[in-house]
Amino acid sequence: MQSSLGRVVIVAVALAGGAEAAPGQAVATFAGGCFWCMEGPFEKLPGVLSATSGYTGGQKAHPTYGEVSAGTTGHAEAVQVVYDPAKLSYEQLLDVFWRNIDPLTPNAQFCDHGSQYRSAIYFQDEAQREAALASRKRIEASGRFKQPIVTEIVAASTFYRAEEYHQDFYKTNPVRYQSYRQGCGRDRRLRQLWGEDAGSHP
Repeated sequence: MQSSLGRVVIVAVALAGGAEAAPGQAVATFAGGCFWCMEGPFEKLPGVLSATSGYTGGQKAHPTYGEVSAGTTGHAEAVQVVYDPAKLSYEQLLDVFWRNIDPLTPNAQFCDHGSQYRSAIYFQDEAQREAALASRKRIEASGRFKQPIVTEIVAASTFYRAEEYHQDFYKTNPVRYQSYRQGCGRDRRLRQLWGEDAGSHP
């Protein structure tokens, strides 16, 4: 059952142009650096209905890509995932998230640096908060990393949908997407961090 916090956040998301969850659906929000690279890992999962690129966690209403990428608004590039919890659990989404990010580097992901590229889990309600904390604790307890995990786990705030040319960029501009992804060293770093468990592009 979703808490009142979760309901308030979903309403705010809808008003800001994000994807609205219908009855029987749920919302999850993640920041993992460039949002072009975070849509695909979620969209290929059975039970995911949409993954929307956007901005969250900042101060300015309705920020533009130029403003966010300049690091002047406090937002992070993020993806908002709408999914069917009867087919896919939030814990499964968390597993995909972790294995597609570098959780050890603050205010950066791969070749992109600045707080706008920080990694974060934005929980919609208490159940998501507890699940996110538990997932981080499991990774810490595994002994995989000697460095501390710096990924933020914070309450969701208004999510602003990014400009249309950013949506499904990996599908609409595959050559440019692959060039960026390879040039940024994303897959190489993911393999260093996660080995065979590393996430990959679609």
